[in-house]
Amino acid sequence: MIATIGYFVTGLGYRFPGMLSPSMGISFEGCPGGLEAINAVPALGWAQWFIFCGLIDTGFLRDDPARGPGDFKNGGILGVPNASGPMNDAEGRKRKLNAELANGRLAMVAIMGMLFQNGTVGTSGPEMW
Repeated sequence: MIATIGYFVTGLGYRFPGMLSPSMGISFEGCPGGLEAINAVPALGWAQWFIFCGLIDTGFLRDDPARGPGDFKNGGILGVPNASGPMNDAEGRKRKLNAELANGRLAMVAIMGMLFQNGTVGTSGPEMW
């Protein structure tokens, strides 16, 4: 879902201020959007993302076979660490998990459609819409 929103925002020209890679002189403003951004980000930047995601997946939000899906020891409701604890209402938890799965699947279809359209049309700006 965040990827879909980020695709819209960067496609409209909004960027973070500052430098993406100060040592290479690459600013966020100078980084293209869409599929072109893959080659603009330095390899060490991608390595940082993979290491960060791996640490979150194997450390902070580690899957516990004794717990249900999305019920992380360090997470609150649906794995969001907001100090709210696990949900006591089993039916409400099931409804929220199903809604989250459906929304996640829709977001995956949306981002893949936008990436396919970007690869076909060649732009991620407003012309694409």
